[in-house]
Amino acid sequence: MAMIIELDVMLAKRKMKLNDLAEQVGITAQNLSVLKSGRAKAIRFSTLEAICKTLHCQPGDILIYQENDIEY
Repeated sequence: MAMIIELDVMLAKRKMKLNDLAEQVGITAQNLSVLKSGRAKAIRFSTLEAICKTLHCQPGDILIYQENDIEY
């Protein structure tokens, strides 16, 4: 299972910088950077809600599930 994080795509579409989003959402730019890079192990629903509210998007615009090809 692989989760693809497209936060950078939404930031570009909204012409917003990571630091501006962090300030509006109320979390550190470093934590958003961890999420953006795909290194995050989890995300709180309240954080996801705040990001979506600020970027005027849906969670599916940011988080994409991609199934790994399994060979037997």
